[in-house]
Amino acid sequence: MSFGTRKNWEPKTLPADPEATRQLQEWLAEEGYSLFGVECDFQGADLSGGDFSSSWFTQAVLAGVRLVGAIFYRADLQSADLTDADLTGADLVRANLDGAVLRSARLDGANMIKASLQGVDASGASFRGTQIMGASLSGVDMRGADLTDAVLFQNTFKISVDDTTVVRGLTGSERGGEPGGVRWGRLANAPVGRASDAVPWAGG
Repeated sequence: MSFGTRKNWEPKTLPADPEATRQLQEWLAEEGYSLFGVECDFQGADLSGGDFSSSWFTQAVLAGVRLVGAIFYRADLQSADLTDADLTGADLVRANLDGAVLRSARLDGANMIKASLQGVDASGASFRGTQIMGASLSGVDMRGADLTDAVLFQNTFKISVDDTTVVRGLTGSERGGEPGGVRWGRLANAPVGRASDAVPWAGG
């Protein structure tokens, strides 16, 4: 996997914040190092299709940013604000999203294999067709989230759902669940594809 390869790629729209723009331009100008976007404000940008492998977005503001098809392999997005961000088809394999805010974000068709999502607020987010396998989902808020056709397999999870969490077509396993987690089998069979009969899972 490449580490922030920029070959023939340019942002469709640069961030409004001058410091974030400077960091992006320096990163684009030189090969061989990862983008350092710690605490930068990328709002207003369209970074779709960019390869941000192993880059640093710790505590960055990416709210409303278009990141369609972007690659975040092993990237650090810890405590980043991704509210309303569009991550459709993004590669988040082994990405660190601990403490991130994904409220109302779109992650349809994203690859989140072995990602870490501990303490994430994903309320109202869309995970339609998203692959979440071998990931850590401890303390994730998925109330109001759309998990239609998502695949969750061999994850460690303890999540919050409610009657507005959509689980139609959700497939996966219960392996690795923690006390207080949700039994995915019950979720998948919930009436009208919603999590209205979700029950706590005491493990086992």
